[in-house]
Amino acid sequence: MKRIIDFLITFSLLFTVSCTAQKSKPVEPIKYIDTGVDYNAWVTIPQGEFLKGQHRHVVNIKEPYQIMITDVTNAQYAKFLNEALDSGAIKIAADTVCGYYKGDPFDGWKHEFKIGPGDKLYLRINEPGIRLKYDGKRFSVVKGYENHPATFITWFGANAYAKFYGWSLPSENQWEKAARGTDGRTYPWGEDISGNVANYLSSHTLFEKIFHKQITTTPVGFFNGKTYDGYETRDNRSPYGLYDMAGNVWQWCGDDYPDVHYRYMRGGSRNNYEYNLFTWARNSAGPEYYSMYIGFRCVRELEVVQEEVIEEIIKK
Repeated sequence: MKRIIDFLITFSLLFTVSCTAQKSKPVEPIKYIDTGVDYNAWVTIPQGEFLKGQHRHVVNIKEPYQIMITDVTNAQYAKFLNEALDSGAIKIAADTVCGYYKGDPFDGWKHEFKIGPGDKLYLRINEPGIRLKYDGKRFSVVKGYENHPATFITWFGANAYAKFYGWSLPSENQWEKAARGTDGRTYPWGEDISGNVANYLSSHTLFEKIFHKQITTTPVGFFNGKTYDGYETRDNRSPYGLYDMAGNVWQWCGDDYPDVHYRYMRGGSRNNYEYNLFTWARNSAGPEYYSMYIGFRCVRELEVVQEEVIEEIIKK
């Protein structure tokens, strides 16, 4: 028994030292890789039917919408944090960024947990591995990671980003139609998969080979058919032109299903195998959860787009 206790104490100490060492080591800058993809671009997804899920049942999208062609990047999220800080939309306390959330309906079911109104966690500033920096006044990005997907963001933090600009997180139906089009394909780019088409566990990505070390994310739009330092990628765009709808990072969706209050995510990540990258694969976690393997993208109504165009015309 004493031997077991001694082992557990030793293991605990080693774990503590390991975590302390990890926390004290900041993310190092890397070379910026320009993919040529505009991460500020959006595409329109038409209304109409598509084939959903593994068994491809018909679902109808009643209204057209626009969706970002890439995940939200570190540069975009840092910009949001600075603008939200200036406007008073976020608070910083004890190395955390938080903001107000209105709460969700609560029905008292056995496995349902209550999410009431109040300040919710968006991100932790000093989280090991995070690529966002805060100097006490402004947020910035570790050099070279500007066009990598923003990670370590909770669902609350992703939702707040979307709402700040008048957008929203995609529903699972919106996400899946944008990912697979109307032909019921298995992956966003088709029916096969290879290591040079997406960033996933078995791919041992070309990005890692360029840097000769493991880097958990690739720049958004990296897999676009271009050749980088002698490594040729395949174009992984979906039928509507969206990049990285499989692999790299999971993507938060906006649905709040009755009696559950978990939030769902789609797409698979660097930490998953091929089957997690299927267009119908999903994962879930509480809205306060965050990880280096989770990001997000946004959708917006066409009316919002039209209003922006009108405003630009007026300015001119």
